[in-house]
Amino acid sequence: MTVILFVVGVLVMLIGLGLSIALHELGHIVPAKLFGVHVGQYMIGFGPRLWSKKIGETEYGFRALPLGGFISIAGMYPPGTGKKPRLFATLVQDAREQNDETIEAAGGRTLYSQSTWKRVVVMLGGPFMNFVLAIVAFTVLLSGIGITQATATVASVSECVLPAGSTQTTCAQGDTPTPAAESGLLPGDTITAIDGVEVANFDEASAIVRTHADQTLDVEILRDGSAQTLQITPILASNTYTDDSGELVTDEVGFVGFSPVYDRVRQPLWAGTEEAIDSVGSVANVIVHLPVKLYDIAVDLVTGADRDPDGPISVIGVGRIAGEIASTPAPILDRVAVLVNLIAALNIALMVFNLIPLLPLDGGHVVIALWDGIKRLFARIAGRPEPAPADATRLVPLTLVMVVLMVGMSALLFAADIFNPVDLFGG
Repeated sequence: MTVILFVVGVLVMLIGLGLSIALHELGHIVPAKLFGVHVGQYMIGFGPRLWSKKIGETEYGFRALPLGGFISIAGMYPPGTGKKPRLFATLVQDAREQNDETIEAAGGRTLYSQSTWKRVVVMLGGPFMNFVLAIVAFTVLLSGIGITQATATVASVSECVLPAGSTQTTCAQGDTPTPAAESGLLPGDTITAIDGVEVANFDEASAIVRTHADQTLDVEILRDGSAQTLQITPILASNTYTDDSGELVTDEVGFVGFSPVYDRVRQPLWAGTEEAIDSVGSVANVIVHLPVKLYDIAVDLVTGADRDPDGPISVIGVGRIAGEIASTPAPILDRVAVLVNLIAALNIALMVFNLIPLLPLDGGHVVIALWDGIKRLFARIAGRPEPAPADATRLVPLTLVMVVLMVGMSALLFAADIFNPVDLFGG
């Protein structure tokens, strides 16, 4: 059964990846067609063609390697008439010929002839679609499934105060009773307010208690549907808690001695969008430090050291993690939640990576379009004729370097995810 669940988890993630790629390319093709640009192909995957069908002027299909996708937009660049660089002249010429073929089939409906903002919209359509998918997935996770939180309902009450870090599990004669036990707080009570301040969860209640050591507090509770008020005097004790920055801290603070019930709490609808925006910053930080992180992964692969769980992983790694999550004995809703979170994170990664301002990525095409727009603007200001669009085929050598680096990165991550995978479960 575990093997079956593992396979199901991998399949779910592969389907999620395929859908993300398909909709990414759809984000390009829809505005291109709306602007009247000729689109010759819409393909999911690379390599040999598995299936395709021509609908109108566009051929839709699937290829053997589901590691990405592409669309053939007519006239990504103007006809290649400029001087070829000395190095890689043949590659530049081949790129120009392929580009010119799309121009000939388009009958003038090319991308390079569009206004700057239309070209930018077409190229940003893919990353934007990934961002929308991430928002949808995070919204399903946070507002539909909910996130596990410590609630304001009491799960258990400690009978005595035990020193921080103590291995003692039962109270002995002479141990100091906890303020919670002395006050009469019982499992099942729901705390609604402390010292006149309404609280909605354990963190809010705990924050008040920590700052009121040796001060008697009115604690309003609901017990079996009836409102009651208890008096609790927190004592000063060493306690470990999570501070406002999310770090675990051990300090002498107010302590009362109860543990909360954990439950899934649904967040507001806008929480998904906020999480997506926050995730963009986190992934961008990984991209900025990508060379260092790849070096660390290579070292860990050779030495067998544990990998950073927040570092980059390949499709193999994502699939493996999905399979492990699906096959764990956790409640099914918890497993679904983690898989949804993985799909959301995957789309954020696709978006941010594609926005790198280098060809052949979408960000590189955006830079070229903006450069053309700037040249046109200055030409109008100076009263000069409109300049010719930039011949980006001359950047083929740089593009080739980028492709080689991407292939090398993929090979490293594939090897690391096979021989030294990320261990999320401490096994």
